[in-house]
Order: sequence, then C-alpha cells, then structure tokens
Amino acid sequence: MTLLLPRTVRTSLLRLSLRHLSTTTTTTTLETPTPPTPSNPLPPPPNPRTRTPLEKQFETWLQALKPGFTQPDVDEALRAQPDPDVALDIFRWTAQQRNYKHGNLTYLTMIEIAVSGKRYGAAQTLIEEVIAGACPPSLPLFNTMIKFCCGRRILFSRAFDIYKKMLKSDDAKPNLETYAMLLNSLLRKFDKLNVCYVYLPSVKSLAKQMKASGVIPNTFVMNMIIKAYSKCLVVDEAIRVFREMGLYGCEPNAYTYSYLAKGLCEKDRVSQGLEFYRDMRGKGLVPKGTTYMVLICGLAMERKFQDSIETVFDMLANSMSPDLLTYKTLLEEMCRDGKSDEAFELLDAFRKRDTFMNERTYNTLLNALHFLSRDY
Repeated sequence: MTLLLPRTVRTSLLRLSLRHLSTTTTTTTLETPTPPTPSNPLPPPPNPRTRTPLEKQFETWLQALKPGFTQPDVDEALRAQPDPDVALDIFRWTAQQRNYKHGNLTYLTMIEIAVSGKRYGAAQTLIEEVIAGACPPSLPLFNTMIKFCCGRRILFSRAFDIYKKMLKSDDAKPNLETYAMLLNSLLRKFDKLNVCYVYLPSVKSLAKQMKASGVIPNTFVMNMIIKAYSKCLVVDEAIRVFREMGLYGCEPNAYTYSYLAKGLCEKDRVSQGLEFYRDMRGKGLVPKGTTYMVLICGLAMERKFQDSIETVFDMLANSMSPDLLTYKTLLEEMCRDGKSDEAFELLDAFRKRDTFMNERTYNTLLNALHFLSRDY
C-alpha cells in the first residue's frame, strides 16, 4: 500500500533532492579539471635564402685563397674563373684585404678577362684606375689598354693619353707594337681627303718619335706611314719613306707599291706611278684592284692607250675586273682621240676575256661608243 504524503511535504522533499543533485554536480565539476584548449601552433621559421651557383663559386674560391695570398695566387684564381663577373668580384674583394695590393699582373689579367667577357664598362673602369696610378706601369699592361682603346671610337683620344704616360715611364716605354696600334688607329680615319690632312701631323709625330726612341719599324709600320702620305697626296714624302725601308731591313710588298702607284697617279704623276707598277710586277707582286683602275684611267687620260690596255689585260689575267667607269674612261678617250674602230674591237675583246662583265655593262659601253663615234 502506497503511502500518500501531503502535498506540502512532497514539494519540500523534491526541492531538497534537487539541491543535493546540484551540489554533487558542482563538486564533480570542480574536482575534474577540463584539459586546456590547445593554442594555435607557431608557424615554422622561413627557409633561409638559397645561394646562387655564382655565390657558391665565389665563396669556394675565397676559401681556396689562404691568408697571406700574393699576386700570383690572385692571378691564378682569376684565370681559373669561367665567369667574368665572379672574377671581378674576387678582384674587388681581394683589393679590400689588409696587407695586399693589386699590381700590374692582376690588373692585366682582369682587363683581359673583362674584355674577352664583353664587360667593356668594367674594362674601361679598370683602365682609368691604372691611369690614375693604381699599380706600377708595365709594357704588356699598357699595350693591352691601348689596344682596347683603339678598338673603341669613344676612347680614341684615351689611347694617346696612355701613350704619353708610357713616354714618361722608365719601365713601360713604347715598343713596335705600341706604334703599330696607334698608327693603325689613325689610318682608319683616313677616309676622306680633308680628314686625312687633320690626322697627318699625328702620323708624322709618331714616326719621328718612333725613330728617336730607337724602335726599328717593320714593313707593316712603314707601309702605314707610306699610305698616310699617299692618301694626302704628299707623294714625295711617301717615296722618301719607301727609300728608307732598306735601311731598316724592310722588304717592300704589294701594299707598298700599290700605295705609291695609286698616290702618284692621283697626283697626276702617272709616269712615275707606272714605273712603280712595273717594278712591282717585275717582282711578281700583284697590285690591288683600286690601284689597277686608277692607273688604267690615268694612262688613258694621258693618251697612253697601249700601256692602259696592257694594264687592263694584266688585271683580267689576275682574276680582277675593272668597273664600268674604268672601261668607259679608256674607251671614250680612245674615241676622242680618233680611235673609234679600235675602241669597238677592244670592247669585244674585253667582253671575251672578262667573265665578270654582264650584258648590262656591255650594252652601256656599246651605246656610249656609238654616241661618241658620231662626233669623232
């Protein structure tokens, strides 16, 4: 039989049970701590910058250079570098080390590496450092610098600054190579007659200083001096230099005679030019094509047709062909001299011998002869 309690008593018991349950839950919660919430992990540190192969190569060679390294050690390290930029880094780094200073050996090597690697700006900077006195002078170093400057138009005048510095030096006096490079650089500017006269005094000065310093010229250098005089039509000086060649043991070659013969003909001294041409041919030397054509035209203008014709056939025999103006000058002068029939026959002979004469050239010459033959 179920015991029925009054309503008020039941309500009090229910409240008492709920209070006991709440107290138990709270105690359990306090006795059993919850694990802490894990915090967000820190991101891993970034990877260090990867070194490039050139940096690794640079560091490798720095480690190879032992303390107290010398110029030969640095020179060896520079020459072993396939990359010019690495070589330049090594060159600059070693220059900053205590108890070490670059000399003419390492500067020469570095300039050669920079030029061969087409680092022309770096080469120019190194040259300026040497001119400023960064290292003692040496003949190979200064000649290398002049060679570089002569090869670049903007540094043309700088080459002569180096040359003047060589004249004042006791250890790097100019030699034959020096004068050859400077003369060759000057001759490149002899394109026009008015320009030739501007640079001719420089050629004279170099030739005079070369002789005064005891440097014995060779055929190549003597030919450049002869060419300079001949280009300016100062042919008497050119002949004088030609006669001096024997004093220095220089043997004239085809270029020597060609410059003289061409210059004499342009100076209206065709007979002398013909003499040099014959001397040259007597030695088995063959002139240049331009010399042939100037001589042919000069002889034709002086009515020496037989010599002019022989020169044309000699030119053809040496596998060279006169241009249209040369043919036209000879044939038209013959027409003006009353030799029209011979000119027509000669044109046909030229056509048979000259394998380079095309139909257009032949027709142009033929029409010119027909036109002139009506007046003469």
